[in-house]
Amino acid sequence: MTPKTHAEVYQEYEEKKGKILAQGGEKGVEKQHKDGKMTARERIDYFFDEGTFTEIGMFVKHRTTAFGLDKKEIPAEGVITGFGKVNGRSVVVAAEDYTTMAGTYGEGHGKKFARAVDFAKEKGCPFVGMNDSGGARLQEGMDTLEAYGWLFNAQIRASGIIPQIALLMGPCLGGQAYHPIMQDFLIQCKDTGFMGIAGPAFVKTQIGEEITLDQLSGWRAHAVKSGQSHMLADDDKDCMDKAKALLDLLPSNNQQKPPIKETSDDPNREIPELNEIVPVEQFRPFNMMDVISRIVDDGSFMETLALHATNLITGFARFNGRTTGIVANQPMQKAGMLDIDASDKLARFVRTCDLFNVPVVTLVDCPCFIIGSDADWRGILRHGAKTLYAWSDATVPLISIILRKSYAGAHYGMLDKSIGADLVWAWPQSQITIVGAATASSVIFAKEIKNSENPQETAAKRMQEYSDLYENPYVSSERGYTDGIIMPAETRKYINMSLDSLENKQESRPWRKYSNINL
Repeated sequence: MTPKTHAEVYQEYEEKKGKILAQGGEKGVEKQHKDGKMTARERIDYFFDEGTFTEIGMFVKHRTTAFGLDKKEIPAEGVITGFGKVNGRSVVVAAEDYTTMAGTYGEGHGKKFARAVDFAKEKGCPFVGMNDSGGARLQEGMDTLEAYGWLFNAQIRASGIIPQIALLMGPCLGGQAYHPIMQDFLIQCKDTGFMGIAGPAFVKTQIGEEITLDQLSGWRAHAVKSGQSHMLADDDKDCMDKAKALLDLLPSNNQQKPPIKETSDDPNREIPELNEIVPVEQFRPFNMMDVISRIVDDGSFMETLALHATNLITGFARFNGRTTGIVANQPMQKAGMLDIDASDKLARFVRTCDLFNVPVVTLVDCPCFIIGSDADWRGILRHGAKTLYAWSDATVPLISIILRKSYAGAHYGMLDKSIGADLVWAWPQSQITIVGAATASSVIFAKEIKNSENPQETAAKRMQEYSDLYENPYVSSERGYTDGIIMPAETRKYINMSLDSLENKQESRPWRKYSNINL
């Protein structure tokens, strides 16, 4: 056999590579653009710093011959994997290519995806998955099924070691939907991103429910109702921009601290307008976002799950350049109480911060955990307990600022000293006690009130006595349960001083696999 010349060898290489780089061909690319989406390779070009991306597994090819696949070319197996720099830091990506057999997930596709996650874990780099797939490649049968397990296992083993971010840029249905939902953060494109355990046709066939794809799997389903999409994006570019901003707030892996960003915002800046932001009337709400925007560096706050469980606010900001997680009650919604969804939202966020060395600050105005038969039967105790596990398990710096109400179990659910806070500061108008005066007096003095000549007058008198004695921050501070009472205007200064003092916090815990958290 006559050996090929160098020119022939390289020509063959260029031809094979060219076919792969062409993805699904002109028609496939044109349809992708018509649907309002970038191609997988366009996404990678936009996401990574120019000239830094290195592809892995370009020539991986399926081995299935059934159902005509022996004659089917699937460039790069429908997923592009590799590594590069994002704002100067190494990141690993897997970008599904919908132009190629709808980006369906088969054996080779799964091997590449799982290998990318493993590579990211081994090298200590964040992983970003760009999801845009028609689902399982059914023609490959058992090989497709097994490939899902490889990816799920890889993601779970990487969980807590490296940040994982899912970008929902196209459809992601069936078993396919588990890999974005298992990542740390999910950013969903409003018009093109869809996620669900089954599509509308399958739902209708199996249970007879008629529903549209948007209703079943769109952004309202997951950013508002299910609480599975952490952020929304207008389009592919906005989605990737948000991912870049999130990566800037996080460390590359769990052995590092988040990067510090220089700021000209004075860490000791006082904020006089905070002195009057909490209304004098106990039950009048105020917008906690107004507090957050005033105390953080440059007013910049990246909220997570903004449309889900809106009675609780979670997200990232910086204090004197340090990434810090914020957990805050929102009195404008449900009086800021902790219900089932808010408890889950809090626990997951705190545990994520703890895994990646992000300190957490709470801003507290919480009257209670939700009560009543519906809450009890749906498991508020189980869900509420997640908040306690999250705080007690956390080893990062934990700081609590009590603005107003901090009552009953919610006192722990929003972080107090006994459940793990390193430092607790209270505003002068805060009310820190077991229950409110109205509830306490109605129980303690029930018989006296009932038997008195003027029950209404007696109830009011006893309620005032209880309020004067306990509904204030001084008893807690006298006992050492809070570390001090501060003027609201000093809040930013105290947070920064606290973070400075806790910079090198270390905790030694007895060995165990993990806590048996209520799930």
